Amino acid sequence: MASLDEIKPGQECRIIKVNIGGATGQRLMDMGFMPGTKVKVVRNAPLIDPVDFYIRGYHVSLRHSEARGIEVEPL
Repeated sequence: MASLDEIKPGQECRIIKVNIGGATGQRLMDMGFMPGTKVKVVRNAPLIDPVDFYIRGYHVSLRHSEARGIEVEPL
């Protein structure tokens, strides 16, 4: 398993588990970050946020700290 912030640009993965609780976890789930969903990494800033993802037909940018809390499996 890997965390979403470890996936390289251009690669796809499937979400296994969202390990973030509270309002942030709920916000991520509302945006479509749910187990079983495919995600493609579009751009990844190595030292500075954000990371750009393509999920469910739209682009979403997250902080590295948020992406680190999402477990994925590379496809």
